[in-house]
Amino acid sequence: MDTPKSIAVIGGGSWATALVKILTENSTILVDWWMRNEDAIEHIKTHKHNPNYISSVQFDLNKVTPTSDLEHTIANNDIIVLATPAAFLATQLDGLPKDSFKGKYIASSIKGIIPETFQVVGHYMVDNWGLPEENLAVITGPCHAEEVALEKLSYLTVASLNQTLAELLAKMIEGRFIKTKVTDDVFGVEYAAVLKNVYAIACGISHGLGYGDNFQAVLVSKASSEMERFLDDCHEQHRDVKENAYLGDLLVTAYSQFSRNRTFGNMLGKGYTVKSAQMEMNMIAEGYYSTKTMHEINQKIGTEMPILNAVNDIIYERKSPRQTIKNLESHLV
Repeated sequence: MDTPKSIAVIGGGSWATALVKILTENSTILVDWWMRNEDAIEHIKTHKHNPNYISSVQFDLNKVTPTSDLEHTIANNDIIVLATPAAFLATQLDGLPKDSFKGKYIASSIKGIIPETFQVVGHYMVDNWGLPEENLAVITGPCHAEEVALEKLSYLTVASLNQTLAELLAKMIEGRFIKTKVTDDVFGVEYAAVLKNVYAIACGISHGLGYGDNFQAVLVSKASSEMERFLDDCHEQHRDVKENAYLGDLLVTAYSQFSRNRTFGNMLGKGYTVKSAQMEMNMIAEGYYSTKTMHEINQKIGTEMPILNAVNDIIYERKSPRQTIKNLESHLV
């Protein structure tokens, strides 16, 4: 598989913006960048930066073509990088011709569940768009968009059953401040990326309630074990959950100042309602949507997941954060 001349990035948020920056570090690659916001597109064309997300990043418009024509963007590229919130992906793709992804390769960097189908993005693309599993890849962290903007050294994992595809994508995104590795645990890293957002909300809630670092260290340790139990139950495959894509991504999301999910949880712990916290942030915390869908998915699988259950109780059952975390304490021994 040869390196393509261009690649498509679908999404206009902070992570999509970071991915465009990463890809354009490679001078041989052109990026067709789709986003829905027409004003943002015109701003990028005029001022060379995204006005809404990590606006410090400047783009070379000889390498980047912002557009709102989704069908043309997909048709024009063999590799499509999905970087929109999971909650909106199905709606954004709705209306495209059913053969739009025929012969295409999809790289999902979305860390959430499709709410309409209760699926991770990979399963959704395979089941609903007829994508062969060998044409699917997942790009995952640990990596925050804000640190990419600052060109802080970061490590990304590319997962695919197609090793050639994984290695090609890894080569395309590796550069001065990005190092990569590959794995074949496609759905394991996807579910891990979903769950770490839920666990980051739990860490934020406990911090907002006044729990200290000692408690949060135990909470994260038990979250890693909970994640491992779920992954073993839903997709049995040998994996080391201490690797970057699992524990690494969990740690950065649970502790980083840039973590939206931790911030969202912290506000809940401090007494904000779910709605007021969302309005105050004015950004999407994927874990909000993932908590409910993961809770419902696990009703069928039956894994012991007290941390997931606690976050679901707080967000969707409107139970007291203080009492719920208090009740969780005994499960962390």
